[in-house]
Amino acid sequence: MNSYNNQIKVGSFSRKRYVQLRDSLKANNIHTVCIEANCPNRYECFSNGTATFMILGNVCTRNCKYCNVSKGSPINIENELRRVAQFVKTLGLNYVVITSVTRDDLEDGGASKFVECVKAIRQQNPQTKIELLIHDLNGNWEALNTIVDLGVDVLNHNIEVVENLFQEMRPRASCERSLELLKKVKQLNPNQKTKSGLMVGLGETTDEIKQTIDDLRESKCNYLSIGQYLAPSENHAQVLKHYSEEEFEEFQQYALKQGFEHVEAGALVRSSYHAHNYPTIQKSKRAGDFYPHWRQMQLLRWPQTKLF
Repeated sequence: MNSYNNQIKVGSFSRKRYVQLRDSLKANNIHTVCIEANCPNRYECFSNGTATFMILGNVCTRNCKYCNVSKGSPINIENELRRVAQFVKTLGLNYVVITSVTRDDLEDGGASKFVECVKAIRQQNPQTKIELLIHDLNGNWEALNTIVDLGVDVLNHNIEVVENLFQEMRPRASCERSLELLKKVKQLNPNQKTKSGLMVGLGETTDEIKQTIDDLRESKCNYLSIGQYLAPSENHAQVLKHYSEEEFEEFQQYALKQGFEHVEAGALVRSSYHAHNYPTIQKSKRAGDFYPHWRQMQLLRWPQTKLF
């Protein structure tokens, strides 16, 4: 955490286990949104052996004002998808979240790489449940169809901010396009569980938050996460409001009343945080049940050298 967000405390974590996973990811040139986006939960998640893998490199073609991911001209990483699949196997993950940078330079937005990645994971880890967190594919619904055809356990697309803030915070994205994507998914496969995430604290009003919740539910979105925006640095959009626990509880209850099956709301909630706790996944009493190898793994068993 940095000084800009020091009023919010992260959960407890093991520094040793955090360093183990961080160094193993680096050794294998595997990117995570946890590191690239400077997520405040990365210490807890890494120390518990969990991460959200980020494919298609680590350079985004867009420039959202709140995001810490590098911007510029992306480069493709050799054997990236095979290495992610192997790493999932090494960790013994029963649930995995895959996301990517936005790749407007690719005709299909990188959809074919999501397909390839899911197939690689399933080949090596047939029992692993998969959640995809995708960008808007620049409105390429044909490309979206190839992703929906995969039939992953959860298909996530974050709306990120209320509609009124898109032009300022996400100038190359569109609230209408994001809502349309979620609607298209349900049209293509009514049984596909969908999920979205919203950040608050950037100057939106309570009415705008509730309107966004209504719009997402109208798109038949099943799951919702609402979290406090935390500025990665002084060069990013600054926090205009810190919401209280009571306010997050109000948003959660409102969303549940609108028909969402599951809602996570709180200062440190992120769309991939504790993703295995959502009801699509069989309930487990312990995180270790979803990451069975993790509790037995010793330092020497970690892939500190390259897998490929």
